[in-house]
Amino acid sequence: MSTHQRLLLRNARLVDGKRSQPVDGIEVLIEGERIARVAFEPIAAENARVIDLGGRTLMPGLIDCHVHVVATTADLGANALLPDSLVTARSAHIMQGMLARGFTTVRDVGGADRGLQQAVAEGLLAGPRLVICAKALSQTGGHNDYRGFFDERDAQYQRRRLGSMGRICDGVEAVRLAVREEIKSGAQFIKVMANGGVSSPSDPIDFLSFSTAELAAIVEEAGNAQTYVSGHLYTDEAIRRAVEAGFLSLEHCNLITSDTARLAASSGAIACPTLVTYEMLKQEGAQYGLKEASLAKIDDVRLAGLESLVTMREAGLPMAFGTDLLWQRATPVAALMAMITGGAMTLIWEIALGKPLGWNSVLVAMPLASLVLIGVSLATRPRLA
Repeated sequence: MSTHQRLLLRNARLVDGKRSQPVDGIEVLIEGERIARVAFEPIAAENARVIDLGGRTLMPGLIDCHVHVVATTADLGANALLPDSLVTARSAHIMQGMLARGFTTVRDVGGADRGLQQAVAEGLLAGPRLVICAKALSQTGGHNDYRGFFDERDAQYQRRRLGSMGRICDGVEAVRLAVREEIKSGAQFIKVMANGGVSSPSDPIDFLSFSTAELAAIVEEAGNAQTYVSGHLYTDEAIRRAVEAGFLSLEHCNLITSDTARLAASSGAIACPTLVTYEMLKQEGAQYGLKEASLAKIDDVRLAGLESLVTMREAGLPMAFGTDLLWQRATPVAALMAMITGGAMTLIWEIALGKPLGWNSVLVAMPLASLVLIGVSLATRPRLA
C-alpha cells in the first residue's frame, strides 16, 4: 500500500486479543502503513478506499512463536543435507501456507537465515514476517547433532547448510564465538539446545547440554548484543539450569515442576509450550520421515504436556503460542489457540525487538472458515474511540 493511501474498513466484527468477546459494528481507518482510528461510529474519510466487511471478523494477524521454516521433512538430519536451492523452494511453500492460515509474524527458532528473512521483506517470497535466531547452538552429541553414532564427519558442515537447524560448538570460548557469529549474520536472538530432543539420534530427553559456564557465557554474549536467549528444554533440571543462567524464553517445558515454574515466573521468563507437534509426530511422523528411535521418544514428553500447562498457569508463568510443526501440517485448532492467547504471545516479541509490536503487519478478515488477508502494514494499536 502507498504510504499516502487511505483505506476505510466498515461493518467489522473486531477481535483484538484484549476483550473476551468480539465487538460488532467497528470501523477502522488505515492511512499508509498506520492504523489512524478505530471507532464504533461512522468515520468520515475523504478519498479513502472503502471496504464493507459485511460483519466479517477482523483481527490482528496471528503470531507463532516457535517455527522452523526450513524444516521440510521430519528427518532433520536428512533435511540438513538437502541442496540450499531445494530447501529455499520448500520453505517458500511452507511460509506461503502459514500466511494463508492467517499467521503474519513467526519466530523461527533454528534454521532460517537473513536471506530468507530479506526475501520475505522485499516481497520476493510470500510469507509472514520472520524473527530469526539463525542457527541454534548445540554441543557435540546434543539436540542438533544429527550425525549419529557412526558418522565422523566434521560437525561444521551443518552451519553452512540452509537446511540445518543449528551448529555445533563446545567450550566457553567456542560458544562465545558462535553467539557473535550468529549475531553478525543477522540473528535477533540466540537459541540454545540445552536438553535432549526427540528428533536427534544420540541424546535422550533427559540429556543436559552445555556446562553451566557455557550457558552463562552464551547469556552474557547475547546480553552484550542487547538481546535474549531461548532454550530448547524439556526436563525440570534443564529448565532450572537455563533460568538460573538467565534464559528468558523457555521452549517446550513439558516436564516442568511447580517450583521451577514459580522460579521462572519470578525471573521474568516466558514459556512457549508446543504440544500440538507431539500429537502430529505421534500420528504421522513416520510417514514424513521421522526415524524409529525418535518415534520411541515422543511419549516421554507428549503425555506430560497438558499437565505442564496447568503447572505453568498456576505458577503465573506467562505462556506464548508456538506450534513447532515440522513440515507444517497445520490444524484449525492451532489457529484458534493463537487467537485466544494473543496477549501472552506479544511478550516475547517485546523482548526480541526491545519495544511493543502493536498490531501485527497484516489484518485478517474472516468469514466463517475462510481467510481474506488485507495487505496493510500496521504500526500501532489504537484504543477504541
